[in-house]
Amino acid sequence: MRGPRAASARTGRGDQGRHRPPHRRLPDPPGPHPAASRPEPPPAAEQQRVTAALFGAGPAELSVALPTGYVVRAHTDGCLAAAQQRLYGDQRRWFRASVIVNNLRPEADSTHRTVAEVRALHHAELDEWRRLRAHALTESTTLLADPPPTGDPRP
Repeated sequence: MRGPRAASARTGRGDQGRHRPPHRRLPDPPGPHPAASRPEPPPAAEQQRVTAALFGAGPAELSVALPTGYVVRAHTDGCLAAAQQRLYGDQRRWFRASVIVNNLRPEADSTHRTVAEVRALHHAELDEWRRLRAHALTESTTLLADPPPTGDPRP
């Protein structure tokens, strides 16, 4: 037997038994290896300063206890908090509504309910979440149409 069928019969691999050229590794690009040119990570103190600027510092001011037993916390300072306040109009309301809405399935699993039942229990939070999302869409559309000057956070 000759041809692809013979190869298939010999290898048991169907059409994969056909002759293929060997895999060739491409040469590395000229110059130093990309990993060799990476800068050293910043010192731990600098990383902490950047993290605090982005996400807030000190004890978290916002907190939501979930029926699953978890507690979710967030800061009211830092860039993320400022962006949420700007887009949603009320960072505290957004935090509470988004944490609850983002945890509907885990709540359903832990309370042995369907997601539909849990959604019905949280209709007020879902309505609030939708209102705040609509506010964010309006605010972001306005910002994109008329961006503030660079460096001006424009409250």
